[in-house]
Amino acid sequence: MARMLDLIPRTNIMFPMRDVFDRFFEGSMDPSYLSDEKMFIPAFDITESEKEYKVVAELPGMDEKDLDVTLTDGILTVKGEKKQETEDKGETYHRIERRYGSFQRNFRIPDHVVVDEIEATYKDGVLKLTIPKSEEIGMKKIEIKQ
Repeated sequence: MARMLDLIPRTNIMFPMRDVFDRFFEGSMDPSYLSDEKMFIPAFDITESEKEYKVVAELPGMDEKDLDVTLTDGILTVKGEKKQETEDKGETYHRIERRYGSFQRNFRIPDHVVVDEIEATYKDGVLKLTIPKSEEIGMKKIEIKQ
């Protein structure tokens, strides 16, 4: 059960940096806490197996049409925009914690991938990219001539 103090935001007007340090040590630090601007920064996981790389992003509240995934010169770019709902029913907001806006994330992809077989799926707010490795991975022996 949550204590009442846990439900009250801990932003301190007299010592604003204290909140930044508290969040850092709680493990929830992200760059947006360093400014007053609320940015949408989606979380990404990157994993590797023997046959492929996987990039998984949490993008809740976004539509597939708001996303753009490209691969150019070994740079995988995922960009999109999470749009704020504009329906106003005479409500007065006292606090808005959800984040909206454009984002762009870039990842360097190794040279030994099969670009033509990269797959992207989007379901339930989760983007999954599967990037297969080339079978020609490995060290190449270079013969030294006399």
